[in-house]
Amino acid sequence: MTESHPIGHGGRLTIDLAALRANWRHLADVAECPETAAVIKADAYGCGIARAAPALWAEGCRTFFVAHLSEGLTARKAAPEAAIYVLNGFPPGTAQAYRDADLRPVLGSREEVAEWAARNRAGGMRPAALHVDTGMNRLGLSVPEALALASDPMMAEAGLDLLMSHLVSAEVEHDPLTDHQASEFDRVRAAYPHLRASLANSSGDFLASCRADLARPGYALYGGNPRPGRGNPMRPVVRLEAGILQVRDVDAGATAGYNARWTARGPRRLATLSLGYADGYPRSSTGRGEAVVGGVRCPFAGNVSMDLIILDVTGAPEEVLRRGAPATLIGDGLDLDTVGRNAGTIGYEILTGLGRRYERVYRD
Repeated sequence: MTESHPIGHGGRLTIDLAALRANWRHLADVAECPETAAVIKADAYGCGIARAAPALWAEGCRTFFVAHLSEGLTARKAAPEAAIYVLNGFPPGTAQAYRDADLRPVLGSREEVAEWAARNRAGGMRPAALHVDTGMNRLGLSVPEALALASDPMMAEAGLDLLMSHLVSAEVEHDPLTDHQASEFDRVRAAYPHLRASLANSSGDFLASCRADLARPGYALYGGNPRPGRGNPMRPVVRLEAGILQVRDVDAGATAGYNARWTARGPRRLATLSLGYADGYPRSSTGRGEAVVGGVRCPFAGNVSMDLIILDVTGAPEEVLRRGAPATLIGDGLDLDTVGRNAGTIGYEILTGLGRRYERVYRD
């Protein structure tokens, strides 16, 4: 971001598609599965399905996962030949919409299996996945339900081609719950030997016990660390910058922002950025957030407001403190997980909450 490159909004989000592709390739190598898919729900974790899916397809990804029918329709336009699974099942009466777009529902209850099987009987076989709950208690058939239904003719009519479950805490090293889930999943796999199986998410890719036929990484594709507490093996994909609108000097005792929550302890220099919580940057970053200006981390001063953030730039180089100069809010050492911690949340929320007002620049 420079003064010679005016933009329509104060924030610029740069998305590195080459890094996205490299991350998918790295995760595919690590997972050692016959196939590695890509989870592109939440608009490809805020990066844009319309750009992310074709980039991943070009790298060799042939299977995608989304959360909702609407996302599936967007993904189908972006990747016309891909296998696309819709994770959140399907609402009653929408089976024909799935069939028309060649989308594969992830069936998580007996009722969903029955409705899909009935539609297959009426109009020809279309594939679907079967979701078995092994510990999340969120979606999916229980293990006893899945085992009991294995010999039901309805299951064959449902056109199942994939068996899957969802890990609870694969990012926690040596968590016994992960081993329990893998064991339970193996029990169900034995009852459905004709189905491909998928258990590993981004963190699960690094666990031998979670490997199966299809890995389905998500967060790590976009630069998130799949192994918290260790060095991040992924390349950063997103970079968020905002231009400085104004720089001012304040005396000791001066306050900044709504409700005067910040007070200068001495003479300070403040810079205001054209970006706020309306752009998806969490208000909870107040008092803990940072931005990088001229290579120096500068703390937030006062509340994050709807469209503006104030920085204490006293320690930044004088020569960079000018109107239009860039401040980096994601990047330059402020990775997604750090930004998430500073906001009292996780990098997933930061990434998926990236607003629509940013100027988006794609690099490849």
